[in-house]
Amino acid sequence: MKSESLRRRAPVLWLTITAVLMAMNIALSSFGMPVPGGHLYLNDIVICTAGILLDPVGAFAVGGIGAFLGDFFFYPAPMFVSLVTHGLQAVVISLCAHRSREHRLGGSVVGVTLGAVIMVVGYSLGRAFLYSTPEYAILKLPFQILQAALGAVCGVVLCFPCRLAPLFDRWSQSRSL
Repeated sequence: MKSESLRRRAPVLWLTITAVLMAMNIALSSFGMPVPGGHLYLNDIVICTAGILLDPVGAFAVGGIGAFLGDFFFYPAPMFVSLVTHGLQAVVISLCAHRSREHRLGGSVVGVTLGAVIMVVGYSLGRAFLYSTPEYAILKLPFQILQAALGAVCGVVLCFPCRLAPLFDRWSQSRSL
């Protein structure tokens, strides 16, 4: 795994990249785009992108801890739901994306699909528990599906057709010690 070896070879670089992506996650979770009946948050794009680029530890930090801090600062009720759900989502994406070097796109697509399912189910169960009503969770379900799908598609598009993943791999290899 290139990302995992980056953590060992250049820990300061790995920490910096993880921190920048975490800050982007916190910033994008601080506001939502208003849609009829709720808000659409764009932090799933950063979580999916980080899951594809980073190792599972970095992906968990960006996804889980970043979403936790974003909720902690701006809307603390679901912060532990965000920690578990987005953390697990990012780890699954990372594990799938780095499973096979020659099939990284296919692994990433499988990973973001599984991550989207984890996010939708996790937030639906979390909302039903937090707000003590399954009806509220069902009401928000279309927005969760839209947010998960948007994050998954944008993350894959950024990493592969826009060539962020190969650029990141080359850049991290040239910067290693």
